[in-house]
Amino acid sequence: MPDFILYNVAFLGMKKTSLSDIARAMGVSKTLVSLVLNGRGDEVGIKKDTQKRVLEMAKKMNYMPNLLARGLRIGSSRILGLVLPNIANPFFAHIARVVEDEAGKQGYRVMSASSDEESEKEKAIIKMLLERQVDGLILATSLKEKEEIRSLQEEKIPFVMIDRCFPDLQVHSVVVDNHAGAYKVTEHLIEEGFRKIGLVKIGPSHITPIQLRHKGYCDALRNHNIPYDDRLVREIPFGFDEQVMWEAITDMLAPPDGAEALFFLNNDLTVTGLKVIRDMQLQIPRDVAIASYDDLDVFNLLCPPVTAVAQPWKIIARESVRIIMKELNAKKHPVETERVVLPPTIRKRASTRKS
Repeated sequence: MPDFILYNVAFLGMKKTSLSDIARAMGVSKTLVSLVLNGRGDEVGIKKDTQKRVLEMAKKMNYMPNLLARGLRIGSSRILGLVLPNIANPFFAHIARVVEDEAGKQGYRVMSASSDEESEKEKAIIKMLLERQVDGLILATSLKEKEEIRSLQEEKIPFVMIDRCFPDLQVHSVVVDNHAGAYKVTEHLIEEGFRKIGLVKIGPSHITPIQLRHKGYCDALRNHNIPYDDRLVREIPFGFDEQVMWEAITDMLAPPDGAEALFFLNNDLTVTGLKVIRDMQLQIPRDVAIASYDDLDVFNLLCPPVTAVAQPWKIIARESVRIIMKELNAKKHPVETERVVLPPTIRKRASTRKS
């Protein structure tokens, strides 16, 4: 039975309830309370009614166990660490929620943190999570160098990389076929009759999915005999503001050889791009066609609805938890490395239909 954690603002700053407090209130031994709260009541023959009363008293007294001490005592904290670039982004927020749900089914809690695409911040987060004795990590890394990941391998820390990975490292990973997604969207735009296709990508440039999406775009152009044009490609820094997007789109659409279509390589870029295009009083797709890598529910509700690459975030989350559980349950036995590559889905909508 999982430990009780009940947060109540009224108790902040007050003395933390201990096992002894619960035992004293009930007139039973501290050992009995400890056994019940650690899920061992049935094992040692404590009556069901007594277990129920202990649990109710723990809840009533807002008992919050010291998870770190408990983890050191039993060799497992029953906590997973989840490191994401930007948990405010709907794609990563969806993943975080499903990871939390799936881990909960296995009796695990999840500690989540955002790196904000900063390598040093990510290193500090990983260090903090390991100091808190998490049993394993699920990482959507922003790291440029591989040393931190190699260090996790050497220290035999169970972990799974999601969304992003280093292809030459033998590590568990769950990713989407980013090259295929970008290739298919670019090809779709070409088939609709667009030749000048602008690409708007997010920085930093070393992020593997962005590199693969850029390559998919380039390969589709080349395979359809369309020359690559640097003037039609822009990299927008992480944490950009609307003015940066306005300047980029203005330059890309400038005549005489401006873009006829814009392909945004993540949903944050697409949302801001759509706002800028609206403020510029341009009509989609008459003045410029729009496509997005990564879909949002709202994209299908806009007028016109936006063509997008839908990423299977539920499967990413579920697979990552499945693999980390397999790794944790294997204990000292080696587990064969799993590298899961999921296919994207292209949702063709009116924003890319040539008038």
